[in-house]
This record gives sequence, structure tokens and C-alpha cells, in this order.
Amino acid sequence: MPALTSLGIGSGIDLNTMLTQLVALERRPLEQMKAEASKLQTKVSSFGQIQSLVSRLQDAANKLKGTSLWSQSQATSANESVVTAVGGSSAAPGTYSVSVTAMATAQTVSSAALFPDPAAPIGAGTLTLELGTWSAGQAAFTPKAGTTALDIAVTADDTLQTVRDKINAAGAGVTASLVNDASGTRLALRSTATGSANGFRVRADDLDGTPADNSALSRLAFDPPAGTTGMLLGQGGADAVASVNGVSVTSASNELTGIVDGLTLRLRGTTAPGAAPVDVDVSPDRAALTEAVKGLATSYSELARLIGEQTKYDPASKVGGPLQGDSAVGGVLARLRSVINGVSGASGSFPRLSDIGLELQRDGSLAVDSAKLDRALGNLDALKRAFTHSDALVPANEGFARRFANLAGELLAVDGSLTTRTEGLRKLISQNSEKQSRLEDRVERYQERLVQQFTAMDSNLARLNALNSYVTQQLAGLANSSGSGSG
Repeated sequence: MPALTSLGIGSGIDLNTMLTQLVALERRPLEQMKAEASKLQTKVSSFGQIQSLVSRLQDAANKLKGTSLWSQSQATSANESVVTAVGGSSAAPGTYSVSVTAMATAQTVSSAALFPDPAAPIGAGTLTLELGTWSAGQAAFTPKAGTTALDIAVTADDTLQTVRDKINAAGAGVTASLVNDASGTRLALRSTATGSANGFRVRADDLDGTPADNSALSRLAFDPPAGTTGMLLGQGGADAVASVNGVSVTSASNELTGIVDGLTLRLRGTTAPGAAPVDVDVSPDRAALTEAVKGLATSYSELARLIGEQTKYDPASKVGGPLQGDSAVGGVLARLRSVINGVSGASGSFPRLSDIGLELQRDGSLAVDSAKLDRALGNLDALKRAFTHSDALVPANEGFARRFANLAGELLAVDGSLTTRTEGLRKLISQNSEKQSRLEDRVERYQERLVQQFTAMDSNLARLNALNSYVTQQLAGLANSSGSGSG
């Protein structure tokens, strides 16, 4: 409640200032409560940051703890102009020798006749496109199973250009284009997919009455068994022919998928005559493992540095961090260091993290010795065991990644030290807020009482002042009357 400006009018005393000072004195504990609430909120925020980094450490540990990372592979080719490897992360380690005898090709044909004007009418009728396989020399055609022939109506107004567009819009497994040279334009057709089964024939039902005369619309036909060859064969559709580890394989495309589990071999060219097969090497993905180990070190270091900042004491300013002396944080740091400094019986080759190349620094962070880590990756089975081994009966035999993951899980659990400490701080903040509200109510009631008391006092003093003035005037009048009578 604000002070009343009318206070003190009757008495002449500055009661408003007195009221303000008395209320401020009564309110002083509220400022202390607000300061305490701010400190508590800062601690909650600090614990939130710690929990976030513990969660990040847990993610990094889980990555190393799982089996997928350790089974991940990478594939490299000794000659990428012949074959490249695609994927390979799940392929079994090993070396695969690849020879390429022939590449898969798509059938192409082009019109034998040149068209001086591609915008001139081509001739009415129907073109029929059909996918399938040609025998040697195009002596016979076998339609492709599961497909049907597609008719394209050609009107008297259609030109070479519009026929091209109709073929491309038909979705018949064939694409059309116009090829220009100095003498005119040709129509070129190509299978959209490679492989012998994706060849095609083009039949023309020419409305000029002689469908096989290679004139009008028949100029766009390709059906050698029927005697219509207005289109000339550029190349036939063929399968890729290769061998993998001496086993002959064929493929409609230039990608061999399923030949090696988890690995796709992309053919780029044929093996030179007499040349040795190209080796495709599938090996453990050491780069991914290195990145994962460094990720664990980074996550740990960020957490350790944050705890150090939050708990340090600055002698110069004589100010401590928000969490200085907090037992919960001290316990977290001690448990983290116990993992770092611990010894594991899971791997005789790497009983300590320092043997792997993760070394504790003076500031509490973890540094990665790349040379040590690279040597450790040369003994992959032992390294995997050092990180992933599980032994519920003998905790000392647990792998380091598993220890970190378990510790992080305990800290972040509902009843974990970080969670319970944070909840405790939130309760203190809630209690502090309630205390502030109660104090505010008390101060408001105190001010109301003071206003009432000061108002009453002011009124009484005003009456006394008026009485004093009246008495003074009466006495002065008596004195004057007495002086006049004696004269």
C-alpha cells in the first residue's frame, strides 16, 4: 500500500517519510529471500547443464557399447575405373576379387532416314512399343514377362517433334530424342534400363496402306523379323558379365547387388585383357571407431570442465562457483574419475583407458593420444572387449563404455543423485516463494496498521495544536484586559 500524502498535515510532522522507512525496514528480509531464490535458481540451471552433458556422455558411451559400430565396415577398390564399392557398412570383412568382362548396355536405335524438317508431318498411324529380349542377330523377339505392348496414336498433324514427345510421355520404358547434323534430323530411341531383357521393338501400323515400305510412319519402325527396319540398331541391350572371387555373375545393370551380402559393386569399365582381377577390400571401419572414441573423450571433457567451473573458488575475487561445496556434484566427479582411473579385467591388452590412448589431464579433461589409439585399433577384438564387455557379477570386468553408460543412467534416473538434488532445489525455491508471499502479506498489514495509527496520531495532534492555540489566545486576552483595568 503506498504512503498517504495527507499524513502529517494536521501535525506538521513528516509522517510519510517515517512510514516509508519503517515499512522498508520490515521488508528487508524479503530482499534476502529474493537473493537466495536467485542463487537457488542458478544452481538449478547449473544442474540442468550438468544433466545435459551427462546425457551426451551416455549417448557417446552407448555408441561404443553397442555391437553395430564394431561390426561396421568400409570397402575400398584397388581400381575405381573398373569397379567401386557402394555401402559396405554391414558387409563381412574380406577381400573380393572382381573381373569385368562386359558392361551392361541399353538398346539404342535411330532412324535410317534423315528428316529435313522435324516440324513437318510424319504420317498417320499407330506406333507400338514393346520391351523384351532379342535373340542373336535380332532373328527373334521374346516379350518381357509382366509387361504389355503400348500403342501410341500418331495423327496426320503429328511431326517428328510431337512423336518424340508422345513417346517420352508414354512411359513405355523407352526415351526419344532428336539428333541433328548438317544433313537433317534423326529420331533416336533408347531403353530407359540396361540389360538384355530391356531391349525393345517398334512396330508401325502405317495408314498409307503399305506398313512395311519404310516410308511415312514406317520409317520409325524397328522389327527385323517382320522386315521393317526404318530404324537402325546402334547397340543391343546386354547384361553385365563379371566374376567375383572366380564365380561368374550376370546383371541387367552395372550394379551388382546381393552378390556380396551388404555390399554393392558398381561396375565402371571392363578389366583389361590379361590383367589381374581388381581387389575390393572390406575392412572394419576404423575411421568410425576413432570418431566414436574421440566423441567419448570430448563428451567426458565437456562435463568435467563444466563441473570444474561450477565448483571452483577464485582466491582473487573470493567468489566461489554456484555449486562450490555441493556434495552431489562432488560425488558425480568422484564417480566419473573412478571409471577413468579404474582397471578392467575385460581385456588383458587394455586394462586402463590410458592404454587405449585416453589420458586424464590436469584440468580434468581427457586427451586422445592418436598414436596409441591407432595401435589399439590394430587389436580390434581386444579393444572391443575393453569397451563393450558385460559382466554383471564382476563389475571390475565391465567394459569402459558400459561403465560410463551405466553411471550416466544411474545419475539421470528418477532416484539418481542429479535428479533428486535438482528436485530438492526446486522445492526450496517453492518454499522461498511461499515465504516471500507470506512476508509481503505481513508487510502490507503492517503498513495498514501504521497508516491507521499515524492518521489517529495526526488527528489528535491537530486537535491539541488547535486547543493550544485557543488557550494561548484566551490567556493573551486576559492579560490585555487586566492591563487596561489597572490604568
